[in-house]
This record gives sequence, structure tokens and C-alpha cells, in this order.
Amino acid sequence: MITVLFFAKQQEQIGKEKLERSESQLVVSELKEILMNDYPDLSLDHTMTAINEEYAAEDQVVNDQDVVAFIPPVSGG
Repeated sequence: MITVLFFAKQQEQIGKEKLERSESQLVVSELKEILMNDYPDLSLDHTMTAINEEYAAEDQVVNDQDVVAFIPPVSGG
């Protein structure tokens, strides 16, 4: 089981701030694809990803018990 955290507009798009998912042993890009298929309003195209509070690449493997956070782009001034 993995925990997936969402922030800002992503929370609005899926109606939750976190999900518990059974997927593991897949790479970040695969997890993004699964989530965007499950939640058609969700956009993860321009997000940074962290696994266990460390930035992760698209090809990094997500393991059981990991906490994955999708961090949306931030703008401001």
C-alpha cells in the first residue's frame, strides 16, 4: 500500500488530499498515468514528485509503504 498526497488544485480535481493505493513496484510515470486514468480531471503533467520527502525522477520506482507527493507548479511574485 502506498499513500499519495495531493496539493492545491489537484485536491480540487479529485476531491481529496490523499489516497491509499495498492499499486507498488512501478515507476512514477506509470503511477501518474494510472491516477490520471482513474481521475480524468486530474492533471499531473507539470508536477514535481517526491517519494518519502525526497524529489524523485519519473523513472524512480515506488515501493510498498512509500509516501508519494505530487507538487504542482508554483507561481507568484
